[in-house]
Amino acid sequence: MVDFKELIADSILSEELGLTKEEIMNMIEIPADEKMGDYAFPCFRLAKALRKAPQLIAADIAAKAGDAEAFAKVENVNAYVNFFIDRAFFAGEVIDEVERRGADYGKSDGGAGRKVIVEYSSPNIAKPFHIGHIRSTVIGNALYKLYDAVGFDVVRINHLGDYGTQFGKMIVAYRKWGSEEELAKEPIKALLGYYTKFHEEAKEHPELEDEARETFVKLEAGEPAELELWEKFRTLSLEEFTRVYDMLGITFDSYAGESFYSDKMPRFIQELKDKGLLIESQGAQIVDLEPYGLGAAMITKSDGSSLYVTRDIAAAVYRKEHYDFYKCIYVVASQQNLHFKQWKKVLQLMGYEWEKDCIHVPFGLVSLSDGDDIKMMSTREGRVVFLEDVLNTAVAKTAEIMRDKDAQGVDIEEVSKEVGIGAVIFQELSNNKIKDYVFSWDKVLNFDGETGPYVQYTHARASSVLRRAQDAGADVENLGSIDTAYLGSDSAYTLAKLIYRVPEVVIEAAEKYEPSIVTRHLVDIAQSFNKFYHDEHILVDDEAERNAKLALVKASKTVIANCLGLLGIAAPERM
Repeated sequence: MVDFKELIADSILSEELGLTKEEIMNMIEIPADEKMGDYAFPCFRLAKALRKAPQLIAADIAAKAGDAEAFAKVENVNAYVNFFIDRAFFAGEVIDEVERRGADYGKSDGGAGRKVIVEYSSPNIAKPFHIGHIRSTVIGNALYKLYDAVGFDVVRINHLGDYGTQFGKMIVAYRKWGSEEELAKEPIKALLGYYTKFHEEAKEHPELEDEARETFVKLEAGEPAELELWEKFRTLSLEEFTRVYDMLGITFDSYAGESFYSDKMPRFIQELKDKGLLIESQGAQIVDLEPYGLGAAMITKSDGSSLYVTRDIAAAVYRKEHYDFYKCIYVVASQQNLHFKQWKKVLQLMGYEWEKDCIHVPFGLVSLSDGDDIKMMSTREGRVVFLEDVLNTAVAKTAEIMRDKDAQGVDIEEVSKEVGIGAVIFQELSNNKIKDYVFSWDKVLNFDGETGPYVQYTHARASSVLRRAQDAGADVENLGSIDTAYLGSDSAYTLAKLIYRVPEVVIEAAEKYEPSIVTRHLVDIAQSFNKFYHDEHILVDDEAERNAKLALVKASKTVIANCLGLLGIAAPERM
């Protein structure tokens, strides 16, 4: 497809200007007011070198640059050269490219030959997979899809929280109050109950905390009885988690959690000692980061057991040695900002220059619309909102809405899953990731607002137009040569421009680790398509006009489906 900035640069390029093609392309702007053209080239910086007024330079450039087929007109306004793209030419370029690339439209190969790791979701085993986990899960999955779309070889890692003193508590609680039968019936709810009871009892019997710490030390040492229970809890938890991941359509390449690195940590503890970085503090081993304003990074507790920083050092070095990553992206809540700053500083002090390629992608918190802040949920006290329950509620509410609307010819059971779960994902990804937001059912399942159901309905509407055209005798799969002169209206041109921008939007979203850039652009496309749908009579008698408009509908449908796919959301044909 034509790169219009490059085309403009070619039309401007001359020895007289003293600019390279790349410099010209970087100077080209998109005017805020469409009346000033589709692209503009400012001439202010040329005035000194050419010893001429900017508006005179602009007039000279405009006079020489107006011959290209792609330009409807080129004119100068003061110090700017304004380029108006020929609408028919533009529509033809966009439609041809979408038709040619199909499901690959929006993808590029800038990352070819380089590996990116995305670590996301990472729930704690033996604890509920609750609504608070959804942000890491769906943001991380979208980043995987975005980096895959721009050509990187992406490895998806679910760094399970399957180690630490909490498992000493869980084992102690199960031995004191648990039962095999209860565990088999509802594993996670049973384990949550045991964990809650442990903390209730520990208030009256603080010696339980010591027993839990001793139990975890045994687990780290590989005691068979502790290992057997830990493996049971881990297996049961993964089975529960997998059911939720299946609902979300999410898979991973690795479930190597914290425990995977337990035998790799001694190497790095020794390395920290050898490099003079470890200091003893009240029996614990720390790295003093006070000179950097980061406090103290604890490496081992006084009982010798490991901590997050230690395990994350081992994980990072293993990943670099094993995968030789270009980037290792960690999708973890902003609450862990200090941890990541400490950990990266320790890696830097150890001499690992690639620590700069370890990227923490923080995100804000989600709260419930009734004011029950998710961050206030406590696993210890048993107050949680299970993510599976949220997804099932979304599906049930969507099915109810669809029945009320009396959707004809729709598989309500299947589509309500696609729309309900898609609505929850879209809500998560429509907000800038760093912002806190309020989860609201009314907003999530709104078919008219800037929501997932609205975008999915737009895709279904485009599909319906194409089906009706097919039923009326149009060969939708092969529309033949398109007369794009019929696509010169404002609504058609605006839609075509939004479709044209999709590849650069995908690249921008990946570079900024911000899926909401795609989500917002997708809403713009849906709104623009619906305006085109309402403004234009598409299924007209004139075959040339009908086929031209159908070609734009078809391109829109493809692009909406592609963008929804990048967010991990289905694109229903009927709603």
